[in-house]
Amino acid sequence: MSDQPLLSIHELRKSFAISSGVLEGSTDGSRHRAMAVDGVTFSVARGETLGIVGESGCGKTTLARMILRLIEPDSGEMRFRGHDWSDAHGAELRALRSRIQMVFQDPVASLNPRMKVGTIVGEPLAIHEPILPRAERQSRTVQMLEAVGLTADSLARYPHEFSGGQRQRIGIARALILRPDLVVADEPVSALDVSVGAQILELLERLRREFSLTLILISHSLPVVAQLATRVAVMQGGRFVEIGPAEQVLQSAQDPYTQALIAAVPEIPA
Repeated sequence: MSDQPLLSIHELRKSFAISSGVLEGSTDGSRHRAMAVDGVTFSVARGETLGIVGESGCGKTTLARMILRLIEPDSGEMRFRGHDWSDAHGAELRALRSRIQMVFQDPVASLNPRMKVGTIVGEPLAIHEPILPRAERQSRTVQMLEAVGLTADSLARYPHEFSGGQRQRIGIARALILRPDLVVADEPVSALDVSVGAQILELLERLRREFSLTLILISHSLPVVAQLATRVAVMQGGRFVEIGPAEQVLQSAQDPYTQALIAAVPEIPA
């Protein structure tokens, strides 16, 4: 059905083992669990931009990696395009995974320095559409590079030959080459200068419209989220403490933690 959420998350949880000796000074080698994501529930409609905001260590990146199935949840349910995403495996997992892509925080670390840009951006096509002729793969790679503001001569160059902002554009091109339904952008501008980051945010919004994308934007910065998000979820200690339309959350926050985040920002873009 058209009104069915693209992504539905229900009571998602993830904990990690920690040594009690590190935190409490014990010497018996006992281990405890630290809850990174604690019962998170939300849904994302097609075409919207959900901003997830919170301080470092609140569980945002762990949540993002579970959505991508890069790590597995301890419990909870994820449904994507009507399918049981949390239980998908084999051919179904492979097919669904091509429909969700990620833009990573560090444009340097996320690109293989030994691979040329044409190979980096075209690699998802080689993996998910192996029968595609090489010429067609290169043509689509050039088209996507141009869509993010780079030229065809980028194909034969290496990541170190580009600026940080250009490398993030390469990462975005790689994420969009398969024309996914959902893009998860995890702190996509935190490693960039403010002016360059603003350009990347403008690019993401243009591409969202152009390719009919659904976007989950994760950031510690309220102003960043405010620029793009149609809805905002505020995360603290592994939980969502507030979620709603962006204007409502940013202008009439109900939770004290959200109010404190807003109070710490000089001005939030309208």
